[in-house]
Amino acid sequence: MQFLVGDCVIDLQRRELTRGAEVIAIGPQVFDLLVHLVRNHGRVVSKDELLDTIWRGRIVSESTLSSHINAARKAIGDTGKEQRLIRTLSRKGFRFVGGVREGLTPDVPSVEQRDEPPQANLSLPARPSVAVLAFDNMSGDPEQQYFSDGITEDIITALSRVKWFFVSARNSSFTYKGRSVDVKQVGRELGVRYVLEGSVRRVGDRVRITGQLVQAETGVHIWADRFDGDATDVFDLQDKVVTSVVAAIEPSLRLAEIDRARRKPTENLDAYDWYLRALPHFYTLTHGGVDEALSLLDRAIAVDPSFALAKALAARCYAWRNPQGWAAAPEAEKATAVRLGMEALQEGADDPSVLWMVGFALWQLRVDLDGALQLYDRSLALNSNCPQALALRGWALATAGRVEEATASLMQALRLSPFDPEAFFTMSALGWAHLAAGRFDEAAEWTARALRERPAFAPALRFHAASLVGLARMDEARDTVARLLQLEPGLTASKLRHRAPIFNEKLMEACLSALCKAGLAD
Repeated sequence: MQFLVGDCVIDLQRRELTRGAEVIAIGPQVFDLLVHLVRNHGRVVSKDELLDTIWRGRIVSESTLSSHINAARKAIGDTGKEQRLIRTLSRKGFRFVGGVREGLTPDVPSVEQRDEPPQANLSLPARPSVAVLAFDNMSGDPEQQYFSDGITEDIITALSRVKWFFVSARNSSFTYKGRSVDVKQVGRELGVRYVLEGSVRRVGDRVRITGQLVQAETGVHIWADRFDGDATDVFDLQDKVVTSVVAAIEPSLRLAEIDRARRKPTENLDAYDWYLRALPHFYTLTHGGVDEALSLLDRAIAVDPSFALAKALAARCYAWRNPQGWAAAPEAEKATAVRLGMEALQEGADDPSVLWMVGFALWQLRVDLDGALQLYDRSLALNSNCPQALALRGWALATAGRVEEATASLMQALRLSPFDPEAFFTMSALGWAHLAAGRFDEAAEWTARALRERPAFAPALRFHAASLVGLARMDEARDTVARLLQLEPGLTASKLRHRAPIFNEKLMEACLSALCKAGLAD
């Protein structure tokens, strides 16, 4: 069965949305929401009905429902402003007002009718692509199958919110359920580069869930972990597992993709490959590394002028250069960062990574603290498991003096991704949050951890020195400021006062005063 909506085709059996020959990326729940609205075109569908049908009565926030409606609109070429196809009726619900035609897809058996998974080999998409196979029920109790399937479906849904992933639809990956298959075969047949598989074992009131991410072409394991919990609160355990798996997979997949792009010959690179090659240079956070990242991002944008993610990372690079004193023309680079950020928001307003990267630029360059916080919140509404958005939100809150809120956000980021290569950034922010609260022991502990991860990270050095002053460990504080001045000779408190993104003046002056006591010139 198909629905024809404008120039789009919604194929129920393949669970695909197409426009001409192009397959439109759409998350499983967004697809189901769109289908439900189209099936019921001409009548008002209440929010409660959508919650019962799509989320099976589970409690979700207004922002989650709103983001799914907006994603459905975007997928079929509608907008929240025009509402040509999906209309919001205040306090009533939603109504699909566009024209709908129904048709049949010839000779395409449904998932339930297939005896074997599809045999055709599909080409790989440009984005990182992953299929989540149905987790095996190892409990010996068929009644527990619902829990295994629920874990799998929630992981698929959560991964689909990460815009730079291509996630195979649930009905495609579930065709392999109960079969012993080779991941290389799955990769070829579903057209994905990575396969996530796992199992669920329940014994009494205890549950163990294992998962592993495999590179389909080579069979190499990218990530593996296990989770143990109490089955008395099944849904809470399920949510924790899904959150942990998604948060762990994203950085693991990013590193695997970076490594893959490095091995490709330069004559075969597309915009996304240039973007991937830029990432490790940016992560050095050195003058030369950030400059090289910008050069590679320029190539990505030249290949695809509407590549929002590349523009957002370029804005992030400029925002990093400026406060370090590396910009030859600081005001011009600041303007360039803001321009690129605004263009990225226009082209990728529903990409959570774009939102937090642009938020970083607005915060780091002291352009708009409130605007940055709003972008972090929008990013988290789309992907609540993003450690970077949580860490940056926490850092921004701490620089505004909202220390307890900041600490909660930062600790959540670290719990989600303790082995992320950017964890030092979160640790540094925790150091600042405790420093701002006058908890000098905790501050020094977190900044010391950050410096073990990244010895030349200037903010961590500044916060560490100030914490040591608070503890009256003056010799160590002076040594730390000396290390800071080796990174940037000529740094003064006056320069930091104009460029450090600390928006609470009292906290700014307290930090600078401590650094001056440790040997920084005023």
